[in-house]
Amino acid sequence: MSDSYRFGDYQRALGHGYAEFSFNALNPKLEWDSHGHLIPYQPPRIDLTPKEIVKLLRPYVSVRFMEQVKSVIPLGLYLAMFQILILRQLVQDSWMIMSGLFAVIVGLMFFMEGLKLGLMPFGTIIGKRLPEKSPLPLVLVITLLLGIGVTFAEPAIGALKVAGQNVKVEKAAYLYALLNDWSEALVLVIGFSVGLAAVIGTLRFLYGWSLKPFIYGSLAPVLILTLYGASDPDLTNVLGLAWDAGAVTTGPVTVPLVLALGIGIATAAGKGDSGLSGFGIVTMASLFPVIGVLILAFFIASTVTPAEIIAAANHLSGTVQAVAPPWYEQSPGMEIVLGVRAILPLILFLFMVLRLILKDTLPNKGEIMYGIGLTIIGMCIFNLGLTYGLSQLGGDVGSLVPAAFMSLSGVPISPIYVYSVGLILSLTFAWGLGFGATVAEPALNALGTTAENLTNGVFKKKTLIMAVSLGVGIGIATGLAKLIFDLPLLWLILTGYLLAFVLTIFSSEAFVNVAWDSAGVTTGPITVPLVLAMGLGFGNATHAVEGFGILSMASIGPILTVLMTGLWADYQAKAQARAALDATTVSQLQEVQGIV
Repeated sequence: MSDSYRFGDYQRALGHGYAEFSFNALNPKLEWDSHGHLIPYQPPRIDLTPKEIVKLLRPYVSVRFMEQVKSVIPLGLYLAMFQILILRQLVQDSWMIMSGLFAVIVGLMFFMEGLKLGLMPFGTIIGKRLPEKSPLPLVLVITLLLGIGVTFAEPAIGALKVAGQNVKVEKAAYLYALLNDWSEALVLVIGFSVGLAAVIGTLRFLYGWSLKPFIYGSLAPVLILTLYGASDPDLTNVLGLAWDAGAVTTGPVTVPLVLALGIGIATAAGKGDSGLSGFGIVTMASLFPVIGVLILAFFIASTVTPAEIIAAANHLSGTVQAVAPPWYEQSPGMEIVLGVRAILPLILFLFMVLRLILKDTLPNKGEIMYGIGLTIIGMCIFNLGLTYGLSQLGGDVGSLVPAAFMSLSGVPISPIYVYSVGLILSLTFAWGLGFGATVAEPALNALGTTAENLTNGVFKKKTLIMAVSLGVGIGIATGLAKLIFDLPLLWLILTGYLLAFVLTIFSSEAFVNVAWDSAGVTTGPITVPLVLAMGLGFGNATHAVEGFGILSMASIGPILTVLMTGLWADYQAKAQARAALDATTVSQLQEVQGIV
């Protein structure tokens, strides 16, 4: 006889032969004091051994850990395998990169769990109660401030600051100034743009406005400012950053929190039951930062010359060498300070709104505070992983990819392949990176379900996922081709968005909402730092002035593919309807002829 057996078997054996079980047996025995009052039951304290604690926590942690492993490890393996097998180069500092990727996984696990338990419920509570107790103008002001706060809390925004360290001031003075001297103002401007998008998106929810006029109205100033920037050789280098900024903002904090607030306001006004509720904010949050960043760059250009920026940077470099920076300006202290600074102001702002404006208390305080704590810890760990894992890996691979088709000083066997083969391998690698990172994106799966419901099954979820993934893959490959052939970003953007403009005119409202928002769901906290670092590494290796612009191509790609697929699906649906009508008519005619 075995000395161990399953607990389920024990329970089955215990209950065998019983049809009824007394409820009193499951409850403690009641006791009364001398006055006849019921004595509250005090359950005995449960003492657990460390082994039992681990057993209890393991299912809870393993599910969340594996979710992040599935999104990080395949991409990391793809990059490492391409470097080893195709580029024939070993991964440098592999232990540090592996530790960094592990930190990314753990950081995202804490951050996403904290977002779900803390920040999201907090945002939803305010979104529901704010319209009940405050006038609309005050609600919109708070929405604007929230948009600024969530941008600072966005994990991928740290990638912009890391990217600033790789820009050479002599080649792109205004780009260097934006990413270093004006980095805080840059994030503030991006945040203000996101806040403005949230305000307009909320008004759109309330009044049921069509998205199309907002797309036309946003594209016009964006393209005019881009044309103006392209006319100045010193400002041309900031165009890539401006267009990439839109992709950085639509991450895991901004989209759900701003949407929760906007939909809460619309629901409180009795207008939140539309199938298109929730669409539009992501679109405008992608376009408005382009305007904000370009205006900031024009302002800097009006106050300081490139020569002054270069002189100031050289002076600062000498000062830095003479005086060691304090601990909070060095890694890893800097990443921890940045993590706390990103989340804490947002939490304080939400508390102020709750206590001073709503004059309310926080329900489930323990759980929400636990979630907020996890969010801060997760952001700090993620920042460390960003520095030592994602940015390092993306930068290394990006700097080695050109060795496939051109000679590099640090790679003795370069060029590894003949020019045409190396070029095709590099572009295929970029396409695979974009396609693979997008097809596994959880937010895209949710968007696919919504799109299928909105179009009554005409646009299948699988079709949308494939269309968006293809678009992102083509966009990243196009962005890499821009760096290889030094293609002007202006013409790529103009061509892409003018085509999107024309397709939008002929598309239905549902397809327009899905297509333009699909660009935002593809730029997660892993894809953005990886692609940014890869582009900058590639740009440095090929001596390009800057490596931005790949993310902007990754944003326009899915808009075009989804709009085209939508028009094709619409055409097919109409053709099937006509065929069904013709078949019915023929059948009726045959029936009439038979009677005659």
